Amino acid sequence: MVMKLARLSSGLVIAGAYADKIRRTAFAQLRDLLKEGSLKSEEVAQAIAQLNRLLYNILVEGLKLDKGDVVRIVVEYEVDSGKLNWKLETLKIEAFKRVSEEIVKRAVESGLSRAESLMTGIVEYTLEKLGETEDGDIVLAVKLGNREVGTLVVTPINEEFVFIKKAAIVEPSPLIVEKQKIPLEGKAIEEALRGNIGILTTAARYVTDEEARRLYEALKRKVIPTATVERIEEFEMF
Repeated sequence: MVMKLARLSSGLVIAGAYADKIRRTAFAQLRDLLKEGSLKSEEVAQAIAQLNRLLYNILVEGLKLDKGDVVRIVVEYEVDSGKLNWKLETLKIEAFKRVSEEIVKRAVESGLSRAESLMTGIVEYTLEKLGETEDGDIVLAVKLGNREVGTLVVTPINEEFVFIKKAAIVEPSPLIVEKQKIPLEGKAIEEALRGNIGILTTAARYVTDEEARRLYEALKRKVIPTATVERIEEFEMF
């Protein structure tokens, strides 16, 4: 008798308790087969022990997780001829590193000391040119620190103004900006935009993460791929 593939998930559990959770979950899922005699409890226990030895190597020796860190383990299995067989190619592990209370406390205190400016101030976005569209618009990446968090498309109008067609940003708050005119004041386009970066929050329409992310990715796709020239070496034939 071969049982169709089944899926075991530990759910979120601290690393120090994953072995017991795997054991309890497996026995619960196989309860009916154990009751009817298609499986023996000692066979199940042995298979679980073998899996847990593998998981120990990955979690403790490989990832160096502490007992209080959180993991989620998912693996598929089948029952064939009275044996529990793990489909190890399906093994998936998520690990969430615990942060100490002292580190959390310091971070909270630091944030609260700057609460007003963080909550009401202008987000310090930076811009980086990605390229141009087929229509000649300029596409820029919006960055927060080292992370790219959005895309901005601008249209040069004349020597006096540049026009923000659309911008979509996903962090720290998902937002969309549309149809904003920025004075150049004798500056280059990117410099003028940097000087008016606050408009990305003051003129924003706050939306869902899904809506902002969808537009962000769509705007980024508008960039024309940069043409590359392949160098062909000529070899003299003798």
